[in-house]
Amino acid sequence: MKNHYQTYLTACLFFMLTFSSIALHARDIVVINGEHITSDNLAIYGQKRIGVAPGESFPQEKLQELIVELVNRELIYQDALALSLDKQPNIVLEIKEQIKNIITRARINKLAEDNPPSDSQLKAAYNAQIVAATSTEYLARHILLDDEKTAKAIIKELNGGASFEELAKTKSTGPSASAGGDLGWFSGNQMVKPFADAVKKLAIKKYTQRPINTRFGWHVIYLEDKRKVDPPPFESVKEQLVKIVQNKIINDYLEKLRDKASIEFK
Repeated sequence: MKNHYQTYLTACLFFMLTFSSIALHARDIVVINGEHITSDNLAIYGQKRIGVAPGESFPQEKLQELIVELVNRELIYQDALALSLDKQPNIVLEIKEQIKNIITRARINKLAEDNPPSDSQLKAAYNAQIVAATSTEYLARHILLDDEKTAKAIIKELNGGASFEELAKTKSTGPSASAGGDLGWFSGNQMVKPFADAVKKLAIKKYTQRPINTRFGWHVIYLEDKRKVDPPPFESVKEQLVKIVQNKIINDYLEKLRDKASIEFK
């Protein structure tokens, strides 16, 4: 029986070497208790299981493993149906959730296919997200505090002539405290937005006159210097730009859906 099964798998392997993409011409690989497992099933399973659909150059040994796994899965699945596990409420709910995930992913994929980013969109994203964010680098220090009141007290001390570096060493709760709050050189897109926005407004050798709140706490920021730098070439960040534009397309699509929908939070 084992040898016969092995011979059958080898025949399947020979047949499957002609298969190169998902959902082209589905043909049976094996039939288990009347249930057909096709080349499409194998392609989809291979894509999910190892990240690639079996093709002409696919290793025979790995292809055989995938077929055996599909056979085993089908046997277990059929046994689970015989036990009516598919009727259990938690399983029914999980199936519904998986169906929603699959169809949602298909809709997003179609949205991307129907709206390929244009050169003008990519250039606009490059100027806004890359050039504007990376054309200037900043050298700054900060003092991180747990609350606004303490941060305001620090600013009062600085206004009285206290050393920013020394206050950072003794008062800051951040990891840069031992270095006097030194953050080194950074571009705007490397910092959270409230922090970056505050740094961009500062004059060199000046500190913020009000505390800046971020998810990390309350900051007092001192700008030591800034310099112009060349942004990365357009082509070197094109893949990143495609994702930026696609995310905007998806967000715009969601906004339109929200505007038309009736949504009640309870």
